[in-house]
Amino acid sequence: MMMDTAFLITSFATLFVVIDPPGLVPLFIALTQGMDAEHRRRLGLRACLIAGMLLTLFGLFGESILGFIGISMPAFRIAGGILLFLTALDMLFERRTQRREGQQPDPDHDPSVFPLATPLIAGPGAIASMILLIGESGGDWPGTLTVLGLMAAMLIVTFLFFLASTPIERLLGRTGTVVITRLLGMLLAALSVQFVLDGIRGTGFL
Repeated sequence: MMMDTAFLITSFATLFVVIDPPGLVPLFIALTQGMDAEHRRRLGLRACLIAGMLLTLFGLFGESILGFIGISMPAFRIAGGILLFLTALDMLFERRTQRREGQQPDPDHDPSVFPLATPLIAGPGAIASMILLIGESGGDWPGTLTVLGLMAAMLIVTFLFFLASTPIERLLGRTGTVVITRLLGMLLAALSVQFVLDGIRGTGFL
């Protein structure tokens, strides 16, 4: 029982650190700027559901899927880093910013699949963590279901943080939100480069 408890705590902590729900809130605010609370709620829920499906799929069949189509985890990490860098450029140059006065948000703008669901929530780190945790659980159905349950709990926590984004944005104000968006664009660019470097390191070149 002690071992099981230790595994549960370690697994939950691992998923919390990798997904980082508090760290996603400013990014969620930046990517959904100009949307009302209801629209944000729908986008956040959709992003968490899609991320949950992706993490479940890769947790159960990840190594087999990537191996079958000839993609290594380092290559997956590099691709995720490149896509994340493109999102960072959008944030830095305000291509995703919607002014509140006199303009309606673009109805075609839906960041729930990319970049929210993947690679921000279900990124290479989260996918790799699911594969490893399910392997460490013993690979049997009780252990697998336990890890999937912890992942679902983490996504619920992430969604609750998303729900808090609207009052946080009100607190920051428009100027504060623009400043945070630019700053996070720089940090996101750095994170994307780190993904690429980790992927290259995983190939053995570094």
